[in-house]
Amino acid sequence: MAYAERMFVRDLRVYEDAQALSGPVIFDRGIPDIMGYLTLCGLPLPPHVAAATKAARYNARVYWDEIFTQDYERKQTRAEAEATCAVMRETYTALGSQITELPRADIATRANFVCAQLAN
Repeated sequence: MAYAERMFVRDLRVYEDAQALSGPVIFDRGIPDIMGYLTLCGLPLPPHVAAATKAARYNARVYWDEIFTQDYERKQTRAEAEATCAVMRETYTALGSQITELPRADIATRANFVCAQLAN
């Protein structure tokens, strides 16, 4: 639980810092991810995390990438990654987010896709 709390504090700080920025801000992870990870691990959701998840509103559109790979930073097995993906989709959907799949293409193509979506 200590690791989840550190992740929560970091994500909350990043969210709060972003409030001072102008224009679109794109997050790789967000406070709802903490809720998802706790659910995935069968851990209780602390009240302060639940409250922050509801208070820290992100854009309703969430961009999703289901490309699985293992590397130095990504150590999950395919089964763990699929379970994580399912819980995160459920978490974001329950919070009212609309999940938009990223094209399975190179980074530049995916970035252009997001930029075009943001322009609409």
